[in-house]
Amino acid sequence: MNICVFLSAADLDERYTTPAREFAELIGKGGHTLVWGGSDVGLMKVVADGVRENGGRLVGVSVEFLGDKARTDADEMVVTADLAERKAQLLARSDAIVIMVGGTGTLDEATEILELKKHGLHTKPVVLLNAAGFYDGLRQQFQRMEEEGFLPLPLADLVFFAEDGVGALAYLEEAVGIQ
Repeated sequence: MNICVFLSAADLDERYTTPAREFAELIGKGGHTLVWGGSDVGLMKVVADGVRENGGRLVGVSVEFLGDKARTDADEMVVTADLAERKAQLLARSDAIVIMVGGTGTLDEATEILELKKHGLHTKPVVLLNAAGFYDGLRQQFQRMEEEGFLPLPLADLVFFAEDGVGALAYLEEAVGIQ
């Protein structure tokens, strides 16, 4: 399975790097491919290193203005002209999406992926990996949107909240039909 992971390129503390490493190990040992923003810095590097160390493939999708941060040993590296093209390529090259901790860029990616899914423009499973309760506030906001009629379909049909990598991968494998 090609798993797109949206996440931060920042250097973060163990509350976030430990779950990221654990999830990366599961991707690699499961024989899956990481499809990610291609950066070799911060949490992106932690995840790519973990996947590579455990036998997984790396497919990076970088953007021209971040070319100096692109990982040089990816199995495949695509360089796009802008962020919109990057998001489209990440979605096109993946079977499933995991959103890990991140800043405004990750939030932008998450909301666009969910908006596209809401409108039926993709049917790929989406998981928010809620490391250290990072997405508790967003979950509350989504629940309010659902309760007050802002979502045209149930929240559970849009996104699955996982508390750890084991739960995230189990959900994805079931959703795409991997036994």
